[in-house]
Amino acid sequence: MDASVGESVPSLPIYQSTNLPIYQSTNLPIYQSTNSPIPKLLFLASPNNPDGGLLDPVDLRRLLRLPLLVVVDEAYVEFAGLENSVAHWVLKHDNLIVLRTFSKWAGIAGLRLGYGIFPDWLMPALWRARQPYNVNVAATVAGLASLAHRAEIQPAVDALVRERERLYRELAHVPHLQPYPSRANFVLCRVDGRDAAALQAALAERGILVRHYAKPGLENCIRVSAGRPEDTDALLMGLVVC
Repeated sequence: MDASVGESVPSLPIYQSTNLPIYQSTNLPIYQSTNSPIPKLLFLASPNNPDGGLLDPVDLRRLLRLPLLVVVDEAYVEFAGLENSVAHWVLKHDNLIVLRTFSKWAGIAGLRLGYGIFPDWLMPALWRARQPYNVNVAATVAGLASLAHRAEIQPAVDALVRERERLYRELAHVPHLQPYPSRANFVLCRVDGRDAAALQAALAERGILVRHYAKPGLENCIRVSAGRPEDTDALLMGLVVC
């Protein structure tokens, strides 16, 4: 039977009358029918994009018992706290891969610099497949500088986390928005009672850019990135007049 690649479904929290988020367990359609290809590779993100939720360790342990490779993308984990990383799990699980990037926390997305933590048995195959000169000189220099000056970069990460929390609190007071708790550097909102695409366009006319989603499970949603306090102020003012 042919193999395929699996991916996670959106892991949005459900709100009860108490307004406390209750996160569902991961519900992945890995084996949909006996006629479906059997996945050999499963991609997950923690924090997840676009809702910013963290993968539950209980769910990850369950998934790691399946006969496939599990890849966890931790592109935003620095905004959740490195204590939430599962990179060290690779030492105990030979079917786990963790991917990380300098794009978010270090702010060098244009240089496309990242790395992976892989089980030992996979390294020879990866080394054979690696392209020559896959990391350019500029990315190498920027990556080393980011690591050398991590203590100086961390306050910027901390500031974004504070602004993300402020953004979530403030958006919860906007009548037509339902923000979801996030551990990344953005906040996803479901738009109630009006069209999310129209709201995005109205904000764009005022120079405020947000991401609009219309995919299954994300219908009528927008995602707002955390930025400077003045950026949040401009967004909140724009939401009032839009």
